[in-house]
Amino acid sequence: MTTTGAAARSGRQRVAIVTGAARGIGAAIASRLADDGMAVAVVDVDEQAGARTANAILEAGGLAIAVAADVADETAADAAVDRVVSELGPVTVLVNNAGIIADNLIFKMTVDDWDSVLDVHLRGAFLMTRAAQAYMTQAKWGRIINLSSTSALGNRGQVNYAAAKAGMQGFTKTLALELGKFGVTANAIAPGFIDTEMTQATAERLGVDFDDWKVAVSRDIPVGRVGQPEDIAAVASFFCREEAGYVSGQVIYVAGGPRS
Repeated sequence: MTTTGAAARSGRQRVAIVTGAARGIGAAIASRLADDGMAVAVVDVDEQAGARTANAILEAGGLAIAVAADVADETAADAAVDRVVSELGPVTVLVNNAGIIADNLIFKMTVDDWDSVLDVHLRGAFLMTRAAQAYMTQAKWGRIINLSSTSALGNRGQVNYAAAKAGMQGFTKTLALELGKFGVTANAIAPGFIDTEMTQATAERLGVDFDDWKVAVSRDIPVGRVGQPEDIAAVASFFCREEAGYVSGQVIYVAGGPRS
């Protein structure tokens, strides 16, 4: 299957960008949106891993391209959106999922730890949204989905990450206010404990067995299990629907309970 702009536009497919889509939650969202019939741009700083996600979508019969970009870099973010528009068509769905962690207690946290996390999460979301919203407002239709976290409510050892994820919520609500009159909605998803490589890395940093940690965590989750990337992808899919056009500026906690 080709990934030309003509092929995408001839079928009037929605074009979606998912950042940080090489693995984990981002990859699951990219796959789900492709299953929903969208042409998907897998944007990730890891070019090879991003290509694997895009190829998996292609092999499943979907339409996808991989775009290597550091979303925190203004030139790279603008160029990524330009390439997607050139190859797939105007962007009307943007999922700002890209993120990193650099956990530490406040007295041990370096300026680089703080800046790197805030840059990828907040600066990256800002740059990608600024570039993509022009196509949404022109189309008079758009969906922006930002990934927050239960850590936005506070989490020991994550002052940088918590600040970034809380910032994503304020960013989302303001986008909803500014872009609603153009038919563009903006919503946020705040995952709880999700079984991903990132949470596995956290377990390794803490020196605990990941499987044992999941069992322990699940005891405090009302639904009795930890989350999977597909749980988040399902909510992203909902936000992208035509029927969700009256839902904007909301933060949905996907955590197996009110907060876990």
